[in-house]
Amino acid sequence: MYQTANLYLSPDMKMAEVVLNNPYLMLLLEHFGISAPLQEKTIREICDEHKLHPEVFLTFAHLYNGVDYKPAERFTYREVRSIINYLSNSHSYYLAEIYPNILKLIQEMFKDKSQPEQAMVEKFFNNYFNEVREHLNYENDTVFPYITRLYQKIAERGNVKLPDTYSVADYQEHHDDIEEKLTDLTNLLVKYLPNNDEPQVRRKLLFTLFELDYDLTIHSKIEDQILIPLVQQMENYLSRKTT
Repeated sequence: MYQTANLYLSPDMKMAEVVLNNPYLMLLLEHFGISAPLQEKTIREICDEHKLHPEVFLTFAHLYNGVDYKPAERFTYREVRSIINYLSNSHSYYLAEIYPNILKLIQEMFKDKSQPEQAMVEKFFNNYFNEVREHLNYENDTVFPYITRLYQKIAERGNVKLPDTYSVADYQEHHDDIEEKLTDLTNLLVKYLPNNDEPQVRRKLLFTLFELDYDLTIHSKIEDQILIPLVQQMENYLSRKTT
């Protein structure tokens, strides 16, 4: 994890200064769909511009700083769209950018070499990536639409049709531990990366893996500690309304 000098954040801090203290927060901004320039605006001002509850941003930002932060207000169903937006954008980052980049660097490491380790490493990575893709597609195609319908049913009080049997408990059962498998992949690559004349490729690959592990760990905490409990609250509320 990037070590920042300013662990605890507040809504009135300048966003640019916060990012300079921990550049990984640029990734957080990207996942929320917030782009530069940040100018002299505070966290609160930028959140207001993007219709994002400052406490949601602060909670996530503290996770990036390695702090388990307790928000000043308990989140309600109103925040669920921002959370899903963050998670959906992070899925795009994984599938379209970082995983393809890892495969490209693996192939570059073995360039012009016929080593038995290459087939082993590529097979392990491809199997792992297929599991990741299945996991993320399940969330994109099943979990997030379900949560969106829950939100619509509560917010709009309309006749929104919900699945008869599906609930967030099904999501929890399907919640694979892809971080553990990433650790296995990293260990495999550290042990079997070939010697070559391009140490910068090795460094780029390992740094990319560590960056992915850093972001995935936060991603899972957001799902497990924030999203799932929030959805359970929404389900319980609707259950009480219909009884």
